[in-house]
Amino acid sequence: MKKYEKAIEMILFISATIATLSVFLITFFIFKEGLPILLEYGILNFVFGANWAPTNGSYGALPMIIGSVSVTVGALIIGVPMGIACAIFLAEIAPTPLVKLFKPAVELLAGIPSVVYGFFGLSVIVPMIRTYILPIAQKFNSDAFTTGYSILGGAIILAVMILPTIINISENSIRAVPNEYKQGSLALGASQFDTISKVIVPAAKSGIITSVVLGMGRAVGETMAVILITGNMPKIPGSPLDSVATMTGTIAMEMGYASPMHQRALFATGIILFVFIMLLNVTATFTTRKLGRG
Repeated sequence: MKKYEKAIEMILFISATIATLSVFLITFFIFKEGLPILLEYGILNFVFGANWAPTNGSYGALPMIIGSVSVTVGALIIGVPMGIACAIFLAEIAPTPLVKLFKPAVELLAGIPSVVYGFFGLSVIVPMIRTYILPIAQKFNSDAFTTGYSILGGAIILAVMILPTIINISENSIRAVPNEYKQGSLALGASQFDTISKVIVPAAKSGIITSVVLGMGRAVGETMAVILITGNMPKIPGSPLDSVATMTGTIAMEMGYASPMHQRALFATGIILFVFIMLLNVTATFTTRKLGRG
């Protein structure tokens, strides 16, 4: 029996080593390819340059950085309230038969390929923005114009795509709150709404914040759906109706025909994206531990 345990321990150790080594190798490869141009072109020039024109030797990544951040922030503004509200509903309000119906539907959202979301946005969201949202915007600004391929379209699709992450993690966190908290609050005369908003949700805040940060990481790293919806225009946007290019979309679209210098610039863009997502993961881990101790 001990022989089998040793074998299992060895398999687990090898698996953990390969996973860790893979992360280091990916990190090394990305920095090896992208760091030279960052140093040669100048980190500040690359990060804060406003002009992305690789054929002219101009590598300013700021439009893509702003595009990624704007689409992600828009997705969080739309998706976080919906996700947390849905998690509260499933964990505290919905009857069991309804939970059994909603849970598989939410999990199904996570299994839909991103290109399908992109096609849906291309067929429904983009025409809807052009037909219904643009006339409303023109009432406030007569010069407003959009083809429908915009920050808003990308934000709506990404909001739907991050819902499973936010809902599942938040719901599990809410269910993990000891039942005594709820019973004690109700026994003191608090309403169900007050119990949820002032007792249960604050007690589950570490898991809820983690779900938001992980959802943000999913939104930042999304590629295919964003390519189809945002318009892929590497320029600094002036409104949510403007077309933008994201870091992931630019890398995916331009890598296939890029010259050697252009490829290194795309790898440098990957470094920025890599660092950003790593910071999000570290933030999620730190926040969970800190709130868990609190």
